[in-house]
Amino acid sequence: MANPFTLGVASGEPLPDGVMLWTRLAVDPLSTDPKRPGGMAPRAVEVSWQLAEDERFTQGLRQGTIQALPVWGHSVHVRVAGLRAGTDYFYRFRASGGQSPVGRTRTAPDPASSRPVRFAVANCQRYEHGYYTAYRHLADERPDVVFHVGDYIYESRQAAGVVRALGPLPGETSRLHEYRQRYARYKTDPDLQAAHAAAPWVPTWDDHEVLDNYRGKGDGSAAFLRRRGAAYQAYYENQPVRVRPEDGNLQMYRRRTYGTVADFMVLDVRQHRDVTTMLGPTQEQWLLSRLVISPVKWRVLMQPLFFARRVVPGDNPGVRRDSWDGHPAERARILALNVPGLVVFSGDVHNAWAGELKSDFADPGSATVGVEFVGSSISSRPPETDGPAVLARNPHLKFFDPRRGYLSCTASAEELRVAFRAVDFVDRRGAPLLTVGELVTKGSGLTLENTSSK
Repeated sequence: MANPFTLGVASGEPLPDGVMLWTRLAVDPLSTDPKRPGGMAPRAVEVSWQLAEDERFTQGLRQGTIQALPVWGHSVHVRVAGLRAGTDYFYRFRASGGQSPVGRTRTAPDPASSRPVRFAVANCQRYEHGYYTAYRHLADERPDVVFHVGDYIYESRQAAGVVRALGPLPGETSRLHEYRQRYARYKTDPDLQAAHAAAPWVPTWDDHEVLDNYRGKGDGSAAFLRRRGAAYQAYYENQPVRVRPEDGNLQMYRRRTYGTVADFMVLDVRQHRDVTTMLGPTQEQWLLSRLVISPVKWRVLMQPLFFARRVVPGDNPGVRRDSWDGHPAERARILALNVPGLVVFSGDVHNAWAGELKSDFADPGSATVGVEFVGSSISSRPPETDGPAVLARNPHLKFFDPRRGYLSCTASAEELRVAFRAVDFVDRRGAPLLTVGELVTKGSGLTLENTSSK
């Protein structure tokens, strides 16, 4: 058999004592045969896995076998438990005479640990819009964990202004084999593979993993629910997540706690949404309760959409139903808790922003109850945005940069520091890494201090 590890390896969902390991077998990743996704024959394949404390696989070796089944697109999700907290591990797979690349993962720290956590935040990686050079730089940083906040793939096909072509794939994905093909196209990228192999990931989705700007059950039709179910299954098959889809649904909101330093609450702003609520009543109650009882320094919301109010000249924020400006009452309920150490990380808008979260956005002098950092896209094309004009209209917003990139962050018991990493171009490989801003909040009043030297 040809090399079955063309899509690389990944790990994710780190706990103090365990982690998920992932791969998906595909000898022909762009195969258009719906009965042979990834060019794989419709039969089970035995896959062996190894995990150790060193890259030569001589210390603390653990190993086992698992079946890669055609019903799950020959994806492999290995749940490894009994590991040491706050420890680097290395892993690999073997199948059909082939061996995968080696990946690095890391468990979460002990619940009593006050060790700083280094993490990255990324989002929005449209394949046709450019190269994933930012991911190569992210991989070089080897963070403790990577959070992806949505638009891992795009369901539609770009007609013009294409930097690199998708290849023999459908114009728009709507069926399971088409979503599988789209993920395979993205995952053949070597820089994305490097970022997955460098650190464990904790992902959530936005809209393009299913359909642009969809919410909840869409139009309620059987056709849409089939499409959503197919998209959710393909998402599971291609991510190192712990939970399988069930009856067309997939449990996505969850928390990942890093010692006494950070409680990362990962939100799902799509699956449970309707015209009145972003999160749905059950998820919202879970979030509000967790924010109140969380015993850590930083209460961190990881989610896709711009959270703070953002008045854009010539625009009406009240009609932006696809952002938190379209759900101000729900946002106000979260901010009204006034919990210490509230931080929101967002994406979606393809520009970098940072700002303060106010108890009353209409009153610049009102209390600051949190901060927000918005990551730019990895490759997706930015909109035409007059950053200085938006900053002038929104005094609670403190930072803007139009370049593409990611966030590189360190949270400690004393402060949360966020570096805005960027590249100047994505239309060819080799862009050097820039730090275009560095912001820090110490939690006392949650003010932002720009410490960069641009």
